[in-house]
Amino acid sequence: MINEGAIWEKLQEVRDPEFGKSIMERELVDSVEIEGDTVRVRYHLTVPFCPKPFALHIGREIREKASQVAGVKRVEVTVQDHLQTDEINAELQADLA
Repeated sequence: MINEGAIWEKLQEVRDPEFGKSIMERELVDSVEIEGDTVRVRYHLTVPFCPKPFALHIGREIREKASQVAGVKRVEVTVQDHLQTDEINAELQADLA
């Protein structure tokens, strides 16, 4: 069984590349859901037009850190409320293939 608290702790390690602060400190994580060995994380950025490379960097860091928690086999990450939401999420999902 995956410890949700451990997921939140690992997300503390993800830094906003523009400000150098934790995405948790900046309150950018909207939700964490656990189903079996899969973790789903939704996040948003400080502004809807944040550069796409920053959005992808944060999403990939979320996946990397959450994957380090015992029992996690898959991490699905989605961004919300961005001007390029569909494109960013498509790239994040393609990383799983």
